Amino acid sequence: MEVTTPVADELARYLTLATDRMQLISSNMANVDTPGYRTQDIDFAGEFSRAANHAMAERRGIDEPLAAPKVVEVPGLLERPDGNNVSMDRESLELAKLQLQFRTATALLKSEFARVSDAIHADK
Repeated sequence: MEVTTPVADELARYLTLATDRMQLISSNMANVDTPGYRTQDIDFAGEFSRAANHAMAERRGIDEPLAAPKVVEVPGLLERPDGNNVSMDRESLELAKLQLQFRTATALLKSEFARVSDAIHADK
């Protein structure tokens, strides 16, 4: 039996998107010395909103697969002579912010599970 709540479902979507973004940032960092490599990212807030809208549509009975997050090239970064524009400072900062967001979401999810557990065991 699966026990879930709307809050837990939203947090799961948030964590999945955060994981996707962490992988993308890691890929940028791994390609810091690759000639011609262009920094990629996703619009985290926009993609999370799209996932939430998709979930609402599913609850209304519209069953369409959710497309993968749209990966875009990051504009406005300084380009080195080899065409690479990865900034380790930018990527490190974005990764640190994302780690804090991930920790917050997991703490909220843990709290939600405790709330559900308390409700299940309220009679005892």
